[in-house]
Amino acid sequence: MVPGRIARRFAGLAAEGRAGFIPFVTAGYPTPDHTRDLLAGLAELGADVIELGIPFSDPMADGPTIQRSSQGALEGGTRVDDVFAALAELRRTSEVPVVLFSYLNPVYARGVGTFVSEAAEAGADGILPTDLPLGADPALEARLTESPLDFVRLIAPTTSADRVREIARASQGFVYYVARTGVTGARAELRGELAAEAGAVCAVSPVPVAVGFGVSTPGHARAVAAACDAVAVGSALVDRLDGGGVAGALALAGELRAALDEAGRSARRG
Repeated sequence: MVPGRIARRFAGLAAEGRAGFIPFVTAGYPTPDHTRDLLAGLAELGADVIELGIPFSDPMADGPTIQRSSQGALEGGTRVDDVFAALAELRRTSEVPVVLFSYLNPVYARGVGTFVSEAAEAGADGILPTDLPLGADPALEARLTESPLDFVRLIAPTTSADRVREIARASQGFVYYVARTGVTGARAELRGELAAEAGAVCAVSPVPVAVGFGVSTPGHARAVAAACDAVAVGSALVDRLDGGGVAGALALAGELRAALDEAGRSARRG
C-alpha cells in the first residue's frame, strides 16, 4: 500500500528531526474568503498537517473560542459543501495533508458513504470525529477505518494504559493526545505532567503522536515538542484571527513554526 500524504509528512519530519505543526481552522469563519486565505497562508509557511474544522451547532468538545467561530460560520451560511469547496481550492496549489475535524452529526446527515467519498474527492487525507470513542460503534468505525481517509483517534489524560495501547493501535495517520481534561481553549500554562504523559503515549504508539488542547504559545510548543511528534494549535489561532485578521493569525503560526523548528525533536523510540 502506498503511504498517504500524512504518513509521508511524518516520515519526513522524523528524518529531519523536527516536530510537526498542526494548525486548526474553522471553515467559513469569519468568512469563506478568510478561510481560503488562511489555508493558503498556513500551507505556504510550512504547516505539516492542517485540521479543517466543520462548523457544528453543538460542539461539545470545544470551548468558547471554537464554539464562537463555529456559530459565526454557521450564521454566515457555511455548510459541508463549502468546506469541501475550500479544501478543493487548496488542493490546486498545495499538497499539505488535511484532516477534517468533525462531529458525527454532519457525517450522518450527509450519509457516511457520501461524506467519505466527497471528502476524499475534495482532497481530504483524514477524519477526526471527536465524538466517536473506540468501541462506541464498531460498524461505523470499521467503515471509517476501511475508507480512503485516515481515521485519527483521540486519547485523553484520563485514558487507562491498556486503552491507550488499544486506541493507538486503532488510529491511522497519527493519534491525537488531549493535553488536558475539559474542552479546547487557549491557556496561560500547561500542566506539569503533560510531557511525561505524552512521552508514555509515544512509547507504546505505532503511529505518530500529536498533542493539542490548550497549546497556545511558542513557549508551549517548544515544551511539548520534546515529548511528541507534532503540536496542534487551534483556539489561540482563532483568537488571533479575531484580533488581527488573517495576517495576525499567520504571524502567530509563523512564530509557532519557528519555535518547533528551534526545538527539534528528541528520539522517542529506541
